[in-house]
Amino acid sequence: MADQDEAPKSALEIAMARLRQRDVDRGERTAALTDEQKARIAEVRQAAQAKLAQEDILYKSSLATTWDPEARAKLEAEHRLDVQRINEDAERKVARIRDHC
Repeated sequence: MADQDEAPKSALEIAMARLRQRDVDRGERTAALTDEQKARIAEVRQAAQAKLAQEDILYKSSLATTWDPEARAKLEAEHRLDVQRINEDAERKVARIRDHC
């Protein structure tokens, strides 16, 4: 029988091996998350989802009562910025959790 390393690899396996090697070359760590980190990250993501849902409801409510095209465009731009801000805040918090524990 052929050794596991000698067996043909799929394109996915080759790509993943290359990515792992690139991470090692860059000095990036791949430490496993602790249960506490996983729980805190889940809380951050859940809170972000709730904020996004709230923002979406408020946006749709405002949009339903606004008929002026300029006002609608302004609401849409504000909504995009709010969604972006919420997502960036959540990712920043997740990164902080990954780095500090």
